[in-house]
Amino acid sequence: MSNVRLLLIGPPGAGKGTQAARLAEHFGIPAISTGDIFRENVKNQTELGKKAQSYMDAGENVPDSLTNDLIHDRIAQPDCADGFLLDGYPRTAAQVEALEGMLAEQSATLDAAVELVADVEVVVNRLRQRAIEQGRSDDSEDVVRHRLGVYAEQTAPLIDVFRDKDLLVTVDGLGPIEDITERILGRLQAAGVVAS
Repeated sequence: MSNVRLLLIGPPGAGKGTQAARLAEHFGIPAISTGDIFRENVKNQTELGKKAQSYMDAGENVPDSLTNDLIHDRIAQPDCADGFLLDGYPRTAAQVEALEGMLAEQSATLDAAVELVADVEVVVNRLRQRAIEQGRSDDSEDVVRHRLGVYAEQTAPLIDVFRDKDLLVTVDGLGPIEDITERILGRLQAAGVVAS
């Protein structure tokens, strides 16, 4: 096991889910996507899913309290003992604080925050295509543009937080999937984050 704790940050459609799966496999750690967990709960009509759906369909972030509880529960699972990769969390300054508290409980720290940078119009086109292929109600153009606005307002400021903590690794999120993965791994290695 690699004992690596990472998170991916970037606008909707920047390729976080794709890269999360590849990085999780490389490091031998679970990839935890808040979006996937919420969508699974919505599909199964759980209590959490019902609460989350109204926010997701409007393109809003699910409230911190719900999201924090979900992540706290997930990273306490045995498969996360030796590391994990978070995709889609934290999204607000309050969630960053909550995550630091959760890690402190485990006597652990975050190793890096990988920022995927992508052009807005490329992202909108990518998500429109995903909506067609996967039938996702949260990928209509209006909802996507709203989500990008929410990202710019609430999540983009976290980039400075992670930069100030000397955790930020910025990578161009456009191009062939394999090239992006290689870029990320190269930047992580340069930052001293390697699989052990």
